[in-house]
Amino acid sequence: MHKSPDVSPRRLSDISPQLRQLKYLVVDEAIKEDLKSSRSVEDINSASIEERILRITGYYGYQPWSTSYKREDRTRENVVGTTDAQSAGAVGGAESGSNRRRLHCCIRVTIVQVQKALWGVAMVMCVCSSWAGSTQLAKLTFKQFDAPFTLTWFATTWNCLFFPLYYVGHLCKSPERQTPKQRFRECCRFFGDDGLTPKVFFTKVAPFGLLWILTNYLYLQALRKINTTDVSALFCCNKAFVFLLSWIVLRDRFMGVRIVAAILAIAGIVMMTYADGFHSHSVIGITLVVASASMSALYKVLFKMVLGSAKFGEAALFLSIVGSANFVFISFVPVILYFTHVEYIGSLEDIPWAYLCGVAALLFAFNVLVNFGIAITYPTLISLGIVLSVPVNAMVDLYTCEIHFNTVRLIAVFIICLGFLMLLLPEDWDQCIIQLSTKLRKRDDPAEGSGEAGTATGLNWRGRARTSMSTFAH
Repeated sequence: MHKSPDVSPRRLSDISPQLRQLKYLVVDEAIKEDLKSSRSVEDINSASIEERILRITGYYGYQPWSTSYKREDRTRENVVGTTDAQSAGAVGGAESGSNRRRLHCCIRVTIVQVQKALWGVAMVMCVCSSWAGSTQLAKLTFKQFDAPFTLTWFATTWNCLFFPLYYVGHLCKSPERQTPKQRFRECCRFFGDDGLTPKVFFTKVAPFGLLWILTNYLYLQALRKINTTDVSALFCCNKAFVFLLSWIVLRDRFMGVRIVAAILAIAGIVMMTYADGFHSHSVIGITLVVASASMSALYKVLFKMVLGSAKFGEAALFLSIVGSANFVFISFVPVILYFTHVEYIGSLEDIPWAYLCGVAALLFAFNVLVNFGIAITYPTLISLGIVLSVPVNAMVDLYTCEIHFNTVRLIAVFIICLGFLMLLLPEDWDQCIIQLSTKLRKRDDPAEGSGEAGTATGLNWRGRARTSMSTFAH
């Protein structure tokens, strides 16, 4: 009688035709590798031919090489006398292994965070020193070379070095090295599918180049009118202007703490003006530096609105294009200012090239740290370096006797710096404070009840878990 193929054979005689055709049976190499983890190959080879057929073909559900056939199942089937203590030991070993792996992971994460924090400290010092150094050196330069626009043009031209510097880093770090032309074309996709066309240049690059030059020129002009401490403090207001413009133009999230920070920045500007008695000289200088901060904020907001976020290579290419355009299209302006005696230079020997190159190099280093420093540390630490340049400039001005710190000026500087720091708070800062206060409150509260220590500890842990989840829910 013919059997249905769906019915498994119950006797060896049902597969006798296949048995007669087999003289030798060799276990496949792939199956041998799988069998090594479950059952020795020697055991299979020493078995009878019928048993080997049943095991290899999988009749009666015996598939020792199947991934679903676990080693624990084979142990329970073949080993007799396994006790509960042995099973508990295996579970305990698995838990200890899992805890060990978790501990290694936590240690690794902690080391990475410590390294990033150490890099952040170094970055804060570098940003602070480069920004304060460029400000002080520019102030000294104007005593011998009173040409702020020429200095702006000269420093902006150094931006051409951004993309070559990035490409050197690309060759050192990237596993897939590209030629400069290939890398240039890939980064040009940031401007659109057509790349950097004349239309894109005049609509998306040239306006930002003008804003860049205006920001630096107004900042240097302000240094000619007022001291470096007031200039560096007032320029920190650009963070508040960025928030206000982002809230109005980009429809960013409204945050009450940042509105308060913006109000503090405006109050600091008014108090800074009042500190000098509203003299025309100081009012012009304060107006210039506030205009510089406004141009900087407009540059950042428009860049985010028009071009979006840029990667490191795209940002380097963009800044290099700005520097190249400045050299090609703006070079005639210093020449006109020279012949019209607006920025008159006696001779080339009178130009303090060391000061000019120092200012340009420090500004270039500052821009490199600000744009590429987020690769190794947190952006908040980079912004912290900018506000720390205010006390550094104050110490230098106090040492050189170029500033008189009255009470109003000290309060104004403090208010502006406080507003800048408040703008660095994350969006969920209130939730973080609530979580921290909840944890501290739970830690300080004594455990209720002194009867059973174990029961009290368990209740305390459950209370903490519920509080944490309710905090995240809000």
